Amino acid sequence: MQDAQLIHPRDLTFQLFEVLDAEALTQRARHADHTRETFNAALETAHSIAAEKFATHNRLVDEHEPQFDGQRVTMPAEVKDALDAFRAAGLLAATKDYDAGGMQLPAVVAFACQSLFKSANMATTSYAMLTMANANVIERFGSAGQKRKYLQALLDGRAFGTMALTEPQAGSSLSDLVTSATPNEDGTYSLRGNKIFISGGDHELSENIVHLVLARIPGGPPGVKGISLFTVPKFHVRDDGSLGERNDVALAGLIHKMGWRGTTSTMLSFGEHGQCIGELVGEPHQGLACMFHMMNEARIGVGLGAVMLGYRGYLASLDYARERPQGRRPDNKNPLAPQLRLIEHADVRRMLLAQKAAVEGAYALCLYAARLVDEQNTGETDSARAEAGLLLDMLTPVVKSWPSQWCLEANSLAIQIHGGYGYTREYPVEQYYRDNRLNLIHEGTHGIQALDLLGRKVTMKQGAALKLLGREIERSIDDARAHAELHGCADALATAWADVLNTVEALVPALASDTERALANANAFLEAFGHVVMAWTWLRQASVAAAALSAAQGDDVGFYRGKLHTCQWFFRWELPRTAHQLAMLRSLDDTTLTMAADWF
Repeated sequence: MQDAQLIHPRDLTFQLFEVLDAEALTQRARHADHTRETFNAALETAHSIAAEKFATHNRLVDEHEPQFDGQRVTMPAEVKDALDAFRAAGLLAATKDYDAGGMQLPAVVAFACQSLFKSANMATTSYAMLTMANANVIERFGSAGQKRKYLQALLDGRAFGTMALTEPQAGSSLSDLVTSATPNEDGTYSLRGNKIFISGGDHELSENIVHLVLARIPGGPPGVKGISLFTVPKFHVRDDGSLGERNDVALAGLIHKMGWRGTTSTMLSFGEHGQCIGELVGEPHQGLACMFHMMNEARIGVGLGAVMLGYRGYLASLDYARERPQGRRPDNKNPLAPQLRLIEHADVRRMLLAQKAAVEGAYALCLYAARLVDEQNTGETDSARAEAGLLLDMLTPVVKSWPSQWCLEANSLAIQIHGGYGYTREYPVEQYYRDNRLNLIHEGTHGIQALDLLGRKVTMKQGAALKLLGREIERSIDDARAHAELHGCADALATAWADVLNTVEALVPALASDTERALANANAFLEAFGHVVMAWTWLRQASVAAAALSAAQGDDVGFYRGKLHTCQWFFRWELPRTAHQLAMLRSLDDTTLTMAADWF
């Protein structure tokens, strides 16, 4: 049995047009040719391709992983067919200039389109998402020659892209990278080294693959300050754009993971024969700054992918709970009485509410982040653009990590609702869980995101980003106070935000004087901070729903009531957990830090 529903369509339009007012972006010069109708047309096209070309082989690629015979990688033909449809629709260049074959769509609409593909088939979609992020780096930091050779090929889908960071001996510790890039007389570099877990690292889905590779130029500074970025194509590209001979990049083997089985996860060897040629992107020793442009976008993409896998499981378990008869009410002892549908049991509604709160809340957060990208790119003033960039930088660790944790928990609950059937491959929810489990580590683990948030983001620019977020939260609290049913939530969010600020104030001196102890429980800060952000996200949705409810008709009445009720549930059952976490953080508890290694 394969579930076909990709998203609750009313939730998508609610987020885009009622909460985020995407239509207002048509008043800006870059998007002046667009209307709500053109946005809807793009979404309808994306949904059609996602449902017909991507969702239909989601199980197939899970069961038939890519194979490497020592010469070439093979995979089901449906993968290429789907990606051909994606690029034929111009979706690789959805946000790009008309002159580059793009649609000049706002980022928030493009991300909404992407969400449908991520829901339909995460493994196949990943090839396209990596390519789009790769193209953005080359567009921003590449030389004129690199743009000429690679950029249009990436946007057209003739070439696909990767990012090659991780090395076997270094893992997440980029300061320990050893891949080298030796300068040549003609301005190119000879690369030598090994990379691992490179998604999309080899295939025959496109004419070429452009790797963005982190490496060290000899004589550079140690640690992350000595890392540079290089374009390394699978096939050399001549000045006229035609393909030359094969570069010295070898596929050492495929890695078979628990999820995303349709995506090639590769071990790559650069320069085995001393002939791997790459070109420097940007300035020497500035590679990490360039790559983080790609990684930050990828982190938003990871969060959105986690949301959509959670969303898919939620919809599947909701349908199952509505259809499956089982059991009777606790006070009904008559074994001959008709069975209830699962959804009529309180504990099943609890699990559905938890899923709905996670996936719809996190979806709102990810699209809000995309809306900040639009504000950063096309905001009406310099200060508006700068503030959007700062706020986005602040929220990125939460956008990546909160959905990866809690939408995975939603997948777990979806399996639970299916009972024993949830563990079988006849139902899709076990695959959604396996696919989503990878997002906890993609583009930086929880621990790395937590260190970034507490160790850097909350204090950067003298706390300017934190103040900006506080301003937005206070504005939402004021909006919510206009609705009597939201007064309690508004008060609770004000209290929780004050608790966050008090915790930051208590930790700042310790970050300077005893950094290791102050950061020992950073994961708890990320979780608590993320829950407060999610409460804010739900309060924003609830305010819009409350304002619209009086004029609502038909199915919209239940839809808005569902938003309000889920907001109340999150504030009553989830937000209170942050108080204990923040109190423990202020106490600088060192239980974890002082646990000796030989005591385990």
